[in-house]
Amino acid sequence: MQRYFSEKKEGNNFVLNNDDWHHIKKVMRMNNGDEIEVVFQNELYMCKINENQIIPVCKGDNSLKDEMHIVLIVPVLKEQKMDYILQKGTELGVSEIIPVQMNRCNVNYESKKEQKQARWQKICKEASEQSKRLNIPVVKEITTLKKLPVTNGVKILCSTQEKTKSIKNVLKSNCKCDKLYIVFGPEGGFTFEEEEYLKQMNFVSVSLGERILRAETVPLFVLSVINYEYLE
Repeated sequence: MQRYFSEKKEGNNFVLNNDDWHHIKKVMRMNNGDEIEVVFQNELYMCKINENQIIPVCKGDNSLKDEMHIVLIVPVLKEQKMDYILQKGTELGVSEIIPVQMNRCNVNYESKKEQKQARWQKICKEASEQSKRLNIPVVKEITTLKKLPVTNGVKILCSTQEKTKSIKNVLKSNCKCDKLYIVFGPEGGFTFEEEEYLKQMNFVSVSLGERILRAETVPLFVLSVINYEYLE
């Protein structure tokens, strides 16, 4: 069953945006009486379509709520790779995504960062619907390492220089954390200065094994390990 997110109610009916209505009518070719799922304020509702209204019928299964707040700090990459990370990161349970302009990033979206942020947020919304989430990851504005809004929590730095401290052992020793930050570098990795700065911010440098992974592979690997270690 198709899932959509609503940010507003009018009376007892949910309001969907124009893109969602286009998808319902033109792509899915739904008719009056067809059922859909609607998430409103992180709660799932089973609904029916009636003309241009979305009418709630009953509540759905709201047991699949995120237990951990995972923040993915992403280097600004080329569009196709960014889209892939946003989509798969959403599917694997990321709560927040912070794009960062790093020294070895080979693209710069400064002149159109608002458009990019809106587009990336839409990708996360669609991935949340597809993967049956009850919330949508928040995509922050493009920033720099020195302006990172990092607070309390476990902070993991995916490093190609670290050889002994594995991500598995670090996660096992922090199994009761509520908030987890993950930062990884672009193609070519962090500069020495960037990695040292992150360590000063209390990021723990971890190894992902002997292989050097592509930038877009790193978050999938790490999030898969997190899901394996933390999810029952």
